[in-house]
Amino acid sequence: MQLAALFLLLYALALTFSPAARYRSWDAPYRWDHWIGFVVWLIGSALVHRRLIGRLLERDPYVFPVVALLSGWGVLAVWRVSPEMGLRQTIWLGVGLAVVWVGASLPGLVEWLRRYKYLSLTGTLLLTALTFWVGTYPGGDGPRLWLGCCGVYLQPSEPLKLLLVVYLSAYLADRLPLHFSLPALLTPTLILGGAALGLLAAQRDLGTASLFILLYTAVVYMASGRKTMLLFSGLALLLAGVAGYILFDVVRIRVDAWLNPWLDPSGRSFQIVQSVLAVASGGVLGRGPGLGSPGIVPVAHSDFIFAAISEETGLLGSSGLLLLVGLLAGRGFFIALNAPSSYRRYLAAGIATLLAAQSILIAGGNLRLLPLTGVTLPFVSYGGSSLVTSFVAVLLLLRISHREDELPAPLPKPGPYLLVSGGLLAGLAALALAGGWWAVARAENLVQRPDNPRWSINDRFVRRGALIDRNNALIDHSTGVPGSYQRVYEYPPLSSTTGYVSLQYGLAGLEMTLDPYLRGLRGNPSSTIWWDNLLYGQPPPGLNVRLTIDLDLQRRVDALLEGHRGAVVLLNSRNGEILVMASHPYPQPDRIDEDWPRLLSAADAPLLNRATQGEYPPGTALGPFLFGYATGAGTLPALPAEAGFTGAGRSWQCARPLAADAVADWGSLIANGCPGALAQLGRRLGSPTLETLFLSLGFHQAPDIPLVVAPSRPLHVEDPALAAIGQENIVVTPLQMALAVAAFNNEGVRPAPRITGAVQTPLQGWVILPGGNPHETLLPARPTRFLDALATTTGPYWEALGGAISNQTPITWYLAATLPDWQGTPLAVAVVLEEANPALAEQIGEVLLQPPSKPDER
Repeated sequence: MQLAALFLLLYALALTFSPAARYRSWDAPYRWDHWIGFVVWLIGSALVHRRLIGRLLERDPYVFPVVALLSGWGVLAVWRVSPEMGLRQTIWLGVGLAVVWVGASLPGLVEWLRRYKYLSLTGTLLLTALTFWVGTYPGGDGPRLWLGCCGVYLQPSEPLKLLLVVYLSAYLADRLPLHFSLPALLTPTLILGGAALGLLAAQRDLGTASLFILLYTAVVYMASGRKTMLLFSGLALLLAGVAGYILFDVVRIRVDAWLNPWLDPSGRSFQIVQSVLAVASGGVLGRGPGLGSPGIVPVAHSDFIFAAISEETGLLGSSGLLLLVGLLAGRGFFIALNAPSSYRRYLAAGIATLLAAQSILIAGGNLRLLPLTGVTLPFVSYGGSSLVTSFVAVLLLLRISHREDELPAPLPKPGPYLLVSGGLLAGLAALALAGGWWAVARAENLVQRPDNPRWSINDRFVRRGALIDRNNALIDHSTGVPGSYQRVYEYPPLSSTTGYVSLQYGLAGLEMTLDPYLRGLRGNPSSTIWWDNLLYGQPPPGLNVRLTIDLDLQRRVDALLEGHRGAVVLLNSRNGEILVMASHPYPQPDRIDEDWPRLLSAADAPLLNRATQGEYPPGTALGPFLFGYATGAGTLPALPAEAGFTGAGRSWQCARPLAADAVADWGSLIANGCPGALAQLGRRLGSPTLETLFLSLGFHQAPDIPLVVAPSRPLHVEDPALAAIGQENIVVTPLQMALAVAAFNNEGVRPAPRITGAVQTPLQGWVILPGGNPHETLLPARPTRFLDALATTTGPYWEALGGAISNQTPITWYLAATLPDWQGTPLAVAVVLEEANPALAEQIGEVLLQPPSKPDER
C-alpha cells in the first residue's frame, strides 16, 4: 500500500509539472485538478485498508493493494485525458471504496448472494431488458445501454456479468454432488444464460456477450472438469463471430479494421490505427505522464485507456499494468484453490476469470491482438457501473479468502483450474509481447507515418525547422511561441513540392521527406535528442533546410502557368540542382483540412505533383534524343517525304505547323515536333537501339529524389516507328525529361537530381546533403551538329517542341538547354502543358533561358 501511494504520488506530481516540460518553461499552466482524485483515493484506500485489517485479518494480503494501485492509476489516467470524466470517476471511486468498507462488516454477504441467485440474476436481466424502452447513452449519441438520468447512470450489463458468475457457482455447487448428466445439469443455466446472451446480442453489446460465453464455459469447465465445454465455447464464439459479422454493421466494421486497419487509417480504422500509434509513440519508457497525446484516440478515457497509459508510460508501464492484472488473477485462483467450499471455490475462480478475461479483451483490442469489443478495463477505464461492480467482485474475493480456521474443501481435479489460469496468464503474456511488437519492433516505422498527428501536436510546442530557397528566402517556416507555433507558407504555389503539415491528414512533399531534419530528429547530436525526449517527451528544435529552388525564377514561371494545367522543371545540367519545380494547379497548404474533400474529388488533381508524379506520353518530344543519338552515331537517314505520320489507324501532325516559307530540314522538323521525321529515325535505329537509348535516358527509372515520384516502368519497343513518336505506352514525367535533356550540355551524362542543398546543424553549421549518382547516356558528349541544327536565334540555347494525346487530352512539350556560349551555369528545362499551347510553352522557356545581365546572376 505504501508503494502504491508513493507511485501514485509521483505520478500525480508528474502530471502537475508536465506543462513545464511541454512548454519548456516554468511559466506554464500547471495541472492541479487531478489531486482531487488522488486525495479521494488516498483517504478512501487508507480507510478501507484499516477496515480490512480490523474485520478481515485472514484475508489475502495482496488483493486489495493491487486493486488500490490499479484504481488509483486509472482515476489519474482518466483525469489526464478528460478532467470532466475524471471528476465523475473520482466520485465512483469513492462509492466503490465505500462498498468495500461496508462489505467488510457483512460476513453473510457471500451466502446471501447464493441464496438469492435466481432473484438477483433475473432482476438484473429485467433491468437490462428495460434499456430497450428507456435506455440512454450518457454521451448523448450512442448505444442505449444505460438506465438513469440527471448525471447518474447504471449499465445493467456490468453487474449482470458478476451475477452470472454468482448464479453459476451457486447452481453448480448445489447440483454437481447429485451426479446429473451434463445436459440435464446445464439446462437451467442455459436458459438464463441464453436469455442474458440474447439480450446482449439484441443490444449489440457483443463484447459483453463474448465475455459471457467465456465466463460460462470457464466456470462450468472448472466445476465439472468436462473438456467438451472447451469445444462448446470455441464453437459458440466462432458461430457468434460469424453471425455478428453477417448481421451487424458494427461487428463487420470492427473485424475489417482488425484484419487490415491500414486500408482506411483515417476512416473506419482510425481508432485502432491511432491506438497502435499511441503505443508505438510511447516506446519503452513512454513520453512521460502528461506529455503524450492520448486524446487523439477516440474514447481514450474508456475503451482505449490502455493505449493512453502505454503512450505516456511506455512498454514498461503497460507491462507493469498487465503484471498487476496477472497478480490479481493469480491470487484469485490461489483463493479459489484454498476455498472452504465448492461454491466459494467456483465463485473465486469465476471472479478471477472475469477480471482477467475482460482485461485481455480490451487490451487485446487496443493492441490489435483481438477485434475491438468495447468492454472496460477493470478498475482502470472510466465507468461507474464497471468500477463499482469490480469493487464488489473484489469484496467477494476478500471475504472468500478470509477463512479463519476453515480448511480447504477437497479438490479431486485441480487440472481445469490450472489450465484456465494458465491460459489467462498466457493471454496476458501475449499482450505484453504484442505491446513490445508495436513499441519496439514497429515503433520507428509507425511513429514516422505521415498520418501520425502526434508530430503535428509536437510542432505546436517545438519550433519546426524552416524550408528556405538557395538565396535564404523563406518558403515554409513556423512562427509563434511554445504551445501555439503555426506553420506559415510564404509561397503557396510551391506547395505541390514543399507540401504541407496537417493535424488531420499528416504530411506531404518535402515537409514529409525532410521531416526528420525539420523536427530535429536528424542532424542533432544523439545525446541532445535523447535528453530532450527524456526531459520533455519531445524532439529538440528542428533544423533549417536550404533547397536548391530559386524563388525568383519560380515566381516567373508560376505567373505564366496560372490558370493552366502543367508542370515545369528547370535544373542545373552539371550537378542536377533543381532551380524551378512548378506544378499547376496546386493546393493551398494552409487550407488542407478545410479543402480536403474537394481536393480529393477535383478533376484537375491539385494534390498531384505533376513535375514528379505526372506520367505523360512523350509524343514527338522524343525528337531531340533520337536526332542527337543518330547524328552522334552517324546513322541519320534521309529526310522523310511527309512531316506528318499515319499509322495504327490514325494520323499525327507536327506539334507546331511549319512556316510556309520554312525549309524542311532536320532541325526544323525536330524543333517543331514533326512525327514523320521521328518515325523515320525510329525505323533507322530499330527496336533494340531505341530500348537501349530510352533506358540510358532514365525513362524507365524513378529519379532518386526526396519526393513522391511516379514508379519505375518497364520498357519494351515493338514498332520502332510508333515508339519514336511516343505511342508505345511509354510515359515519362517532366523531371525525367529534364534530366535527359541535361545530358546534352553535360557531356552525355544524365545528372542525379538534387532539390535539397544543405541542413543547418547546431555543431557544424551548414552541412551539404548528399545526392545521387549521375548516369552515362548514349547521347554524344559534344553534339555539335545537333546544336547547330536546333539552336535558336533568340538566345544561346536550343529548343524543341513536342505534342501527344493522353486520354483525349492534347499534351504540349517544350524541351530546351543552354549552348556552350551561355554566360553562366548550364541549364536544362522541360515544360509540359495539358493543352495544345506551344506558344505558352515556348514563352515559359524564353523567360527561363534569356541570357542573364551579369555572368554570375545564375
